Amino acid sequence: MNMLWPGALILFVLLPLIVGVYIWILRRRRRFAVRYSSLSLVREAAASQSWLRKHLPFLLFLSALASLVLALSRPVATIMVPSDRATIILAIDVSRSMCSTDIPPNRLQAAKEAALKFVRNDQSGRQIGIVAFAGFAELIQPPTKELGPLEDAISNLTPARRTAIGSAILRSIDAIAEVDERVAPSDISAAPQAPQPQLPEEELVPHIIVLLTDGSSNAGPFPLTAAEQAVERGIRVYTIGFGTTNNTSPMDCGDPFQEFDQFGGGGFGSPFGGGGGGFRREIDEETLRQVADLTGGAYYMATSADELQNVFQSLPTYLIATRETIEISVFFTAFAALLAVFALLLSFRWHPLT
Repeated sequence: MNMLWPGALILFVLLPLIVGVYIWILRRRRRFAVRYSSLSLVREAAASQSWLRKHLPFLLFLSALASLVLALSRPVATIMVPSDRATIILAIDVSRSMCSTDIPPNRLQAAKEAALKFVRNDQSGRQIGIVAFAGFAELIQPPTKELGPLEDAISNLTPARRTAIGSAILRSIDAIAEVDERVAPSDISAAPQAPQPQLPEEELVPHIIVLLTDGSSNAGPFPLTAAEQAVERGIRVYTIGFGTTNNTSPMDCGDPFQEFDQFGGGGFGSPFGGGGGGFRREIDEETLRQVADLTGGAYYMATSADELQNVFQSLPTYLIATRETIEISVFFTAFAALLAVFALLLSFRWHPLT
């Protein structure tokens, strides 16, 4: 617990002074003698008044003053609360392997339908952003709560060449940094470092990245290097491996793409770099697991459209929380008032004026 006005704690020096005045008053009262016709009356009165009844009201009053001093110092506490300002970034692979028909009608269309259902069923009010990645990654829809733009961004995803998982993570970090000043943008020039320990739960930001891919990274930064930057910023990354193993199914994302590659290695509205070269259809599960474990997320495997729907539904968005610093002086003030009232009631009951 911290204090906004710690200097107010100096008022605690008044408490020993008040105790001293109280003791002085008690001793002064003893100097005045009252004559009784019988000493037995004095002994009976003294025995009937216990030490607790005599001093408890004053002790309660003293505690009330101490609580008021704490209230004056304006104590604050940091707590974790559910946040509706959290951001979820969906990073979706649109590489050519997503045209595979092992999951009908093809992987990309199944991924679109799962993502659309996810954004339509989101009742948390949290912002959702869309990052598409192939040879590089691009934010095609900044974080928003509006359903229409999210549906349009997902529906318009088109395939392109190569797979840059590390770029997708870095671009997702940048998308989060644009809406939360506490998060630093990614650093593309950052050199690989030794794995960093995961931040404590209370230091994690309330944002997550959900990365869906059906392959292994063959362009851009190494995924684990990008994941280290997510760790430094307290961002969880949940990874989803999508597709069947040992896949030999044909690709079908449209005849123009297959025959002429009219996007020039591009997709989702702008040309990609990365050139030719083929692609691997097998999922790099080991790297996806390492990315998730490193950042405090989790890895999911989906080999069908139904499994992917279930994965999206089970994403642990309930973990999203934010740190808030609140002033709690009102609790100390209320406690002081309660003690003071209790002290007065006991005093009037045990030591009536008449």
